[in-house]
Amino acid sequence: MKGMEGVGMGRDLLACLQESAIMFLRRRCLPTLKRYVDDRTPRLARGFMLAGPDYERMQVRSVAEGERFWMDYALERVDWFKKPTVALDSTNPPFHKWFPDGELNLCYNAVDRHVLSGRGSNVAIAYESAVGGDSRNISYDDLQRLVSKFAGSLMENGVGKGDRVIVYMPMVPEAIVAMLACNRIGAIHSVVFGGFAALELSVRIDDATPKAIVTSSCGVERNEPLPYIPLLHEAVQLSTFKPKTIFVHQRPEILAADMSCTSFSSLPQHLDFYESLENAAPVDCVALNANDPLYILYTSGTTGAPKGILRDNTHTVPLQWTMDKFMKVGEKNKTDVYWAASDIGWVVGHSYIAFAPLIQGCTSLLYEGKPVGTPDAGAYWRIVEEHKVKALFTAPTALRAIRKEDPSCKMPKQYDISSLEKIFLAGERCDPDTINFFSAALDRPMIDHWWQTETGWPISGFQDSAVGMKAGSSGRPLPGFDLKVLDPETGDVVEEPNTAGALAIKMPLPPGCMTTLYNNADRYEGSYFTKFGKEYYETGDAGHFDADGYVHVMARTDDVINVAGHRLSTGALEEAVSSHPDVVECAVIGVHDSLKGNVPVGLYVMSTENEREEDEVSKEIIALVRERIGAVAAFKSCAVVPALPKTRSGKILRNVMRNIADNVPYTLPGTIEDPAVVNFAKEALAKLGFAKKL
Repeated sequence: MKGMEGVGMGRDLLACLQESAIMFLRRRCLPTLKRYVDDRTPRLARGFMLAGPDYERMQVRSVAEGERFWMDYALERVDWFKKPTVALDSTNPPFHKWFPDGELNLCYNAVDRHVLSGRGSNVAIAYESAVGGDSRNISYDDLQRLVSKFAGSLMENGVGKGDRVIVYMPMVPEAIVAMLACNRIGAIHSVVFGGFAALELSVRIDDATPKAIVTSSCGVERNEPLPYIPLLHEAVQLSTFKPKTIFVHQRPEILAADMSCTSFSSLPQHLDFYESLENAAPVDCVALNANDPLYILYTSGTTGAPKGILRDNTHTVPLQWTMDKFMKVGEKNKTDVYWAASDIGWVVGHSYIAFAPLIQGCTSLLYEGKPVGTPDAGAYWRIVEEHKVKALFTAPTALRAIRKEDPSCKMPKQYDISSLEKIFLAGERCDPDTINFFSAALDRPMIDHWWQTETGWPISGFQDSAVGMKAGSSGRPLPGFDLKVLDPETGDVVEEPNTAGALAIKMPLPPGCMTTLYNNADRYEGSYFTKFGKEYYETGDAGHFDADGYVHVMARTDDVINVAGHRLSTGALEEAVSSHPDVVECAVIGVHDSLKGNVPVGLYVMSTENEREEDEVSKEIIALVRERIGAVAAFKSCAVVPALPKTRSGKILRNVMRNIADNVPYTLPGTIEDPAVVNFAKEALAKLGFAKKL
């Protein structure tokens, strides 16, 4: 019996230990495991990351068999009025034409086909205004009605295929309605930032010669209403060309700036946006040749004739592809919410607010507000929670602004951001410190990718699943972009990894990229196909490939500085400066030096909570650059500023600061976010002994 009791007691003890172990696992390990699984599950199918062999197969085919690659996909995923039988016409390089005999309509692919497939009640546009606008959701049914009727109004007022229409509006749904209505009838829209200076707007009016302009009564800048009517009235007076019709979208929700159209009394015709829309008959989408112009988007040049990037209707194809294969939003669940926190005046706003999410049939979130100040650094996270955003696309400068106000990243913890699976970054190079900080703080994949107004969609961004994210790199090229590093002097392909050169793309560019410059084919060839001939598109960026095939875009080619014979990338110098824990944002410029040719000078921003002395921090930064780059950098001058001068898209105006330091005349671009910030740079540079004539 004793033996049996011993066995029983042993079994009881074993069972007890097993039960205790199970309870321990349930209480302590399973929640952790569940969080791990929950965290990783959505990432298993993340499109931006591919296994090396899978990526190589895709990329090799897209380059070696590009015509077949894009034709197969275009026929499978895009709706055509007339399916193309020819993939590419390369008879007149560098003016290549994709799907030249195909007919389609972007608006049909973005709106009508979703209504016809029974998803009309789904939310197309989720509009969120943090500055007084009327936040609301617009279904695909409603969007079709608005777009088809405004297209009818345009036609009733003499706008037809090939006519230009300028859209001068803030971040309101009516701007997207106007853009899609133009495409519906084959008109060519040109979006100009709402609030753009009258002189800059007049130059674009004279270049585009629009038959109509669509505007709003006001926008909101720095939490104050900015009336658009006086600006537009002045622009029309300044311009040689006079548009026939002005459509004015009144914003009654911002009463302080609700203005009448009476200031347009000198113009032939001015109409209320909604009155004209409601009185018009709806029109169907027209069949457009794939190479018919879709839109003109002017780059932010400040002197001479503006550079109007012209894109055609093949843009539909890569936008659908990126949503399916790279961003992977809406490819399975059409209720997914995609948020590109940009402005419709930029190429990102065209591609990934107004077009791509709608082509995919999911929800595009349109945000009128800032990352900070409307009302605080928690604005992004509040919107993610309220709208269950799946993917966020923003600029590094927005994250740096948030970090400046919330250096400990406490704000995201106040909101439920569990819906957010990934964050895409573009618009400028993201310094490693910023991407590492937010990757750790948010525990979300950060996808830094690179593209340009000229390409209209990402050039690079893919990550190798065996390598993962590389902070400071914009990943591997996307299909169709045969990206090379060229020796800037000889034009030879640089095969050696980690060797800098000029980044260029072997022609032809894939579908959806610019086809030419509006009314200026000679400038198109001169701007992009002179240095390396018609075989390569010159991006104007400098960088290198590393041993894993990741591209590192380090600077614009004119931002590479020569210090005593040594070519140094300002991007590498900025990477070293931004690695200092007290720096949230920085810029390094090359200033003329009679002995060395150039010397680097840095300006940096610290967080609002930082109370350290500038001299102490500056000395540490100088030592850090010397440690990371070496004495060859000759980095001996830096100063703190409250903010850096930027464009609205977040691009730091390094050329302006360089001209200030060198006492060279400069012109502020019309896209500058806050002209007053330039004074901070002037004062800091003068304190360092530069800008002596100021």
